[in-house]
Amino acid sequence: MNKNVIATEETLATPVVTQPVTVPAAITSPAYLVLGGISVSHFLNDTMQSLIPSVYPILKENYALDFAQIGLITLAFQITASLLQPVVGHFTDKKPLPYSLAIGMGFTFFGLLLLSVAHVYTVILIAAALVGLGSAVFHPESARIARLASGGRYGMAQSVFQVGGNSGSALGPVLAALIVVPFGQPSLAWFSSIAFVAIVLLWQIGRWYKPRIVPRSSAAIARHPGAPTPRRVAFAIAILIVLVFSKFIYLSSLTSYYTFYLMDQFGVSTQASQLYLFLFLGANAVGTFFGGPIGDRIGRRYVIWFSILGVLPFTLLLPHVGLMGTAVLSVIIGFIISSAMPAILVYAQELVPHRFGMISGLFFGFAFGAGGIGAALLGEVADRTGIVFVYQACAFLPVIGLLAVLLPKMPKHAG
Repeated sequence: MNKNVIATEETLATPVVTQPVTVPAAITSPAYLVLGGISVSHFLNDTMQSLIPSVYPILKENYALDFAQIGLITLAFQITASLLQPVVGHFTDKKPLPYSLAIGMGFTFFGLLLLSVAHVYTVILIAAALVGLGSAVFHPESARIARLASGGRYGMAQSVFQVGGNSGSALGPVLAALIVVPFGQPSLAWFSSIAFVAIVLLWQIGRWYKPRIVPRSSAAIARHPGAPTPRRVAFAIAILIVLVFSKFIYLSSLTSYYTFYLMDQFGVSTQASQLYLFLFLGANAVGTFFGGPIGDRIGRRYVIWFSILGVLPFTLLLPHVGLMGTAVLSVIIGFIISSAMPAILVYAQELVPHRFGMISGLFFGFAFGAGGIGAALLGEVADRTGIVFVYQACAFLPVIGLLAVLLPKMPKHAG
């Protein structure tokens, strides 16, 4: 990140109190090796996390769980991450912890081991919550490191970071189909080796990060006249949260219940349903990769608008087509809707400069929380009305994307 970029961010900032910041001394272009490392770490982290919904059909059959109980497993995982991520982000804004990422991955490690041997529903919930705790520690600091290594190309850096996570989420169902389904719940323990690799990698990233944490002198920073007022900033953040809510409630209907929908509606096998889920999640990863760089070029508001509202025709059509049409539409939906998150995160960071950890934790945390609440509520609805009705009702959620028109324009040099 060069001095001009740093100066631009400070002119847009509102007055803040003294705190450490992470400002690299001499980065004039993106630190691609670090971005690659943090993306690979995100890949490993989300590969392990994605095993939780991928193993739902096995848990449902082995322990006679209903859809509401399946939804509560997702809630235990995602609400833990949701509640703690903003707290972790706020704390590390004041005191960055370079090795916290490796420590956080340890919670995921133990969560997977516990889930592999859990035979009581309560223990399954605790194991899912431990994996969520690892996510709460991982996402805010890793998003900060991605921005630190961006060289000013913030959207690109967030896309590289997030595409690793989405790729890991896409791989999880394939691993479940090839390993977990044939070998059962105990095979989850094998994936703890992935957590160990991630811990080693994140420790090395922490070594790169540590010398780039420098103290920031206390000074009130004037707001740029072209930047939104504090009231407009608060309003915009609220709109972004609502948009994230609509996006992740819909995504929850697919990630948690898509396999059940395919088995119920088209009679496919458990293994085949996991492969169809992989197609959707793979499209998610590809869409994430393009969302950030496009936002850097044409503006993040346009990407946010298109990625949420633009998916509406396809979500409305999804419950009314055959198996092949469902597969094709899920790919289109995954590609379009996933492009929003890098743009939303960077846009929010520009609204509230120097609060990168808190903002990253807030939006990643709210995304997890919305997904968890959505999974629990949709599970109740599915038990009462059937899984097909869930998809018919959720199809209208992208209409909320109309709220993107209310987002304020940022000064052109802001991002």
